[in-house]
Amino acid sequence: MNGIPVLCAEGRGIAEAWENSLILLYQQGCQLRTEYDQPGDPPSKDATMVLTIHEPSAEPMIHRDFPGGFEELQEYVMEVCEGIKDHLIRDANDPSDTRWEYTYHQRLCRYDVPALEPIDQLEQVAAQLAAAPHTRRAQAITWKVWEDLRCYDPPCLQSIWCRITGGPELPKLNMNVRFRSNDAYKAAFMNIFALCQLQQRIAQRVRQLSGIEVTVGRYVHMADSYHIYGCNLAEFEARFLGALQKRTFEQRTMRYADVREMMEEARPRIVEKARRMGRTCKPVP
Repeated sequence: MNGIPVLCAEGRGIAEAWENSLILLYQQGCQLRTEYDQPGDPPSKDATMVLTIHEPSAEPMIHRDFPGGFEELQEYVMEVCEGIKDHLIRDANDPSDTRWEYTYHQRLCRYDVPALEPIDQLEQVAAQLAAAPHTRRAQAITWKVWEDLRCYDPPCLQSIWCRITGGPELPKLNMNVRFRSNDAYKAAFMNIFALCQLQQRIAQRVRQLSGIEVTVGRYVHMADSYHIYGCNLAEFEARFLGALQKRTFEQRTMRYADVREMMEEARPRIVEKARRMGRTCKPVP
């Protein structure tokens, strides 16, 4: 192939689709170096990926081999959907402030442009869809050309695009998400899980604004660079690929419904943890 491969994976639910995307990436991705390689690291597996999840709420939603725990997953959902860490964004006028350049929630819900009031892009998306479900203009972006071209750690998530299909009888909110760069093994599952939760919230807001019973449709996750870093390949082969031979799909996954209550019970601890994070983005007294 002339250039980086373009791969297409799919699945009924989140866990199945993510697993299929990793298998396909490992089998057909190309080898590329990255800016983060250390001496001795093998090249990464890389591809442009188009990943379709036909029913984002279908169980089993959770893959047991995603690198993380249930409380970490809940924390990330709250970070993306509720902005519990927006207070950790650095003061651009203070060179000594080493906190984060951005959060996705802040870019999507308080997108700030010089000389303008912050823009709640997700509210505008919901309002556009409530007024004209077939609109092609309901999108939110994160990229700031005037900042991110020089930013040390620019956002990987680039845009969210929504459209309602099915007509008045069976309206479904479809969502496309685009990443410029996505760590397929270490980050993509949590990214996708949180963004599918966000899709549900957008659909709910459209219902509130329009009175139409909009439900969630398919989710498409597009990544210009969908990769497994070379330094993680040995772990991926042993842990993830090894599980394919030893366990059934049912054993490799689990129902979100079975852990939802436990994850929700963690909310107060997560909020307190976020509150205690200070200028270094580490818990402080």
